[in-house]
Amino acid sequence: MESLPYAIETVNLTKRYGIFTALSRLNLRVEKSVVYGLLGPNGAGKTTLIKLLLGLLKPTEGDAYVLGERMPDKDILSEVGYMPQDTALYLNLTVRQNIELYGEIFGLSKKRITERTEELLGFINLEKWKDELVSNLSGGMKHRVSLACSMVHSPQLLLLDEPTVGIDPELRASFWDYFGLIKEKGVTILLTTHYMDEAARCDKVGLLRQGNLIAEGTPEEIIRISNTKSLEEAFLIFAKRNART
Repeated sequence: MESLPYAIETVNLTKRYGIFTALSRLNLRVEKSVVYGLLGPNGAGKTTLIKLLLGLLKPTEGDAYVLGERMPDKDILSEVGYMPQDTALYLNLTVRQNIELYGEIFGLSKKRITERTEELLGFINLEKWKDELVSNLSGGMKHRVSLACSMVHSPQLLLLDEPTVGIDPELRASFWDYFGLIKEKGVTILLTTHYMDEAARCDKVGLLRQGNLIAEGTPEEIIRISNTKSLEEAFLIFAKRNART
């Protein structure tokens, strides 16, 4: 697996809860150094997939590989950054202290923690708020801190679960600027979204509906194959086809 060019690969990956199938025989390959968007409504299986990739859930069937290693594998997690939907921050600590704490959790040296904290404060444009308690920040700013914390250990792969939900359009745009810069550094990004305009900015998109991958390709390919003019229209076309099978 290590020689393959994939940051993520799943083979018939399935997760069931009783009679409910959250994810159904998913076969997915995400190449390195791309932004891959999982597009689908709530309940489509997006968060379930991320938790399976992190080893937080055990699959009912199938396998998941992350950076060439079969999951769950605790050792590979040092190369993975994770930003959950609900920011996992310490509200009684400052922005800087949160980033430094995550650096300590990942076992970075004090020198490296200082270097990465300064880099991220500049990269995510947090320098003015570095000594502000996280509890005093807006929801959008907390998302920015959460993104910085997920990157402190310089991961090869970033798993971002609805990273821009609930934030204003200006901040959403700045996040996508960050994603482009991160990709240029060779990092692979897998993100989930239900925003069609965001999916259109991804290098590749997978459309998820009721646990099934109903279409995959570049945004342009998906629109062309569906003979539509937008990803939203394309999603509806593929959803109807999937419902009939």
